[in-house]
Amino acid sequence: MEEKLLIDQLISIQKQQLVSFHVPGHKNGNIFKKVPYKNFNEVLINLDTTEIPGTDNLHNAKGVINEAQERASHLLGSKKTFFLVNGSTSGIYSMIMATTKPGDKIVIGRNCHNSVINALMLADCVPVYLFPEIDHENGLALEISAEHVEDVIIRHPDVKAVVLTYPTYHGIACNLKKIAEVVHKYDKILLIDEAHGAHLGLSNQLPLPALQCGADVVVQSTHKTLPAFTQSSMLHVQGNRIDLDKLKFMLRLNQSSSPSYLLLASLDYAMFVYQYYGKQLMGELLENIKYFKKRMSQFEGVSFLRADPYKKDLYTVDPTKLWINLHRLGVSGVELEAELRNNYAIQMELSNLYGALAIGTIGNEKKDFQRLADALEEIVDKKRWTSNHIQYPTYKMAIPKGFLTPREALYKEKQIMHLDDAEGRISGTSIIPYPPGIPILMPGEIINKEIIDYIKIINKAGTEVVGLQGETNLRIEVIK
Repeated sequence: MEEKLLIDQLISIQKQQLVSFHVPGHKNGNIFKKVPYKNFNEVLINLDTTEIPGTDNLHNAKGVINEAQERASHLLGSKKTFFLVNGSTSGIYSMIMATTKPGDKIVIGRNCHNSVINALMLADCVPVYLFPEIDHENGLALEISAEHVEDVIIRHPDVKAVVLTYPTYHGIACNLKKIAEVVHKYDKILLIDEAHGAHLGLSNQLPLPALQCGADVVVQSTHKTLPAFTQSSMLHVQGNRIDLDKLKFMLRLNQSSSPSYLLLASLDYAMFVYQYYGKQLMGELLENIKYFKKRMSQFEGVSFLRADPYKKDLYTVDPTKLWINLHRLGVSGVELEAELRNNYAIQMELSNLYGALAIGTIGNEKKDFQRLADALEEIVDKKRWTSNHIQYPTYKMAIPKGFLTPREALYKEKQIMHLDDAEGRISGTSIIPYPPGIPILMPGEIINKEIIDYIKIINKAGTEVVGLQGETNLRIEVIK
């Protein structure tokens, strides 16, 4: 047989024995060696099943699935927890659709994941955007303040809910407790995309979990920072602001009717690890990160993302997210990520022009951080790209203005045109660098020159940009 199946490529990558500083949180299955539960990882293929007597039904859970969800709810402090098998995307769709009706206004953090924008299309809601502060040296979104949230609610008193990302992909955690007080002061609902924060309850050195901050609904990608399988997530509810029956319907609407029991079992296993081993493993992880940062502190030009001490009441940074910036040494984040993968068998989570992100989880070990430190020391010593390196500009981009709602734009007639000719036109698509999947241009927004220039720069640097057509002769979909 000459065909090369998908599984062949996966096996090939597995044989490379890459050091994982990317999701999922089990780190290439390493957590199953650190915390073995019977022979779970050896019999997985034999456990794939469906709804038969004894396996329960995710969409009408009364047996073992219900018991697993109740264990998670008790452990994480929610009123009700639902397991998700279609990723956090399905949870985000469901929580927005359960708390709104068509035509409702909803406040959205502009640094949201693309799934939030897609949810607006499905729910037919009108977005009112909150714009975070920007770290121009790293090209990253920082905090959204409680004062900003209150100002938007006062100007738009008819909004139904507020949707925020907490923490961000890069670990920025705004003062969510204060924001929750503001949202509830005006009797609005607080919905949190905590995709990158399922681990936050494991140490007081981490930002507070969103539930402890007072969020009404929280969606977590358990697979990203805890040892569940990819696509395994949870949705948590607390308080009495949510119609649980409507939420359950939306979960049935947005999830498969044939859920994977392997994903469900991995969620329950993740909670087992969280309860009995999580704090110890998190303590070890944080010590390994301190060791890594101490080693790198002797090298001038290597910097990490840190909270501004003058803004300590506005945001904190999750220390398990390591944003590494070698820009002052003439090394772009895209080049750093490629160099680590190609020459050192270390896979980072993502990069942009300015830096690269390493995600540490309880599945990592000290040797992983030793490998990363060794590689970075060698890269810094050689200064490989200082001669002909392109000096990228600081991240300064005019915020695009909205003209149509995402749903209005979805159903308008469109045409394809060259990106250079699109200034002033209304975008018919989302432009999304992957990762992290945060749109820099949304359907219905007016395309400005800064957006065009930035798209061209990141495309040339090798960033995957979803929504563009062509590789060099770039084209974009606009409203006709």
